[in-house]
Amino acid sequence: MAALVRYNVEGSVARLTLDSPDNRNALSTALVDQLHQGLTAATEEAGVRVVVLGHTGGTFCAGADLAQASSGADPADVAADRARELTRLLRRILELPVPVIAAIDGHVRAGGLGLLGACDIGVAGPSSTFALTEARIGVAPSIISLTLLPRMTARAAGRYFVTGEKFGPAEAADIGLVTIAADDVEATVTTLAAEIGKASPQGLAASKALTTAPLLAAFDRDAEALTRQSAELFVSEEAREGMLAFLHKRPPNWVR
Repeated sequence: MAALVRYNVEGSVARLTLDSPDNRNALSTALVDQLHQGLTAATEEAGVRVVVLGHTGGTFCAGADLAQASSGADPADVAADRARELTRLLRRILELPVPVIAAIDGHVRAGGLGLLGACDIGVAGPSSTFALTEARIGVAPSIISLTLLPRMTARAAGRYFVTGEKFGPAEAADIGLVTIAADDVEATVTTLAAEIGKASPQGLAASKALTTAPLLAAFDRDAEALTRQSAELFVSEEAREGMLAFLHKRPPNWVR
């Protein structure tokens, strides 16, 4: 199997690099599995105090891999499986005993925004762009709302969830989506990782758990309902029209 996620350790830092630029680091089942493997390796590696989640190419992550085929399967079942796959990944990042830093200098969309929201710290470089365009194709940011709504200001969520506007790193920092808008992502991440590296394993795990407890509680309460909503929207007629319009670069039939 091709390596879609690169893993390496430098001192107290485990780096997971999304390395599938040809499909914009889309969340295929293979890539998600390799991310889980990398997260497991990081927690088992003696001395690791922080995980840095980065990317190759001009896109951090574009979300679900729409080209992933499941021949013969019911589309609603496939959509629900993909939604549960994403939910498990986001929850895994939240419950990891070490903090995760998202190191981003590229485009972030759909499930990629969910990944960013699950990370404890987000650093965004000058090439970063963000947009929640789900409503434009007839779906909603159902699953990723679990990690985005606790991070973003309520006013910002109320705007960007429905407008689909694109915005940059400074705005992302202002609304709480990222922690730092940085001119030099690598230097900023290195400084943060060095500070985290001074913490004890027990202190680090307990301190992170204080910040993630509300998000994990929301997962346990809402994830299954949001999974059903995501799957139902994805196989609806409006979503089919929206995706066809997107692929054919034409307005959907609800735009006059």
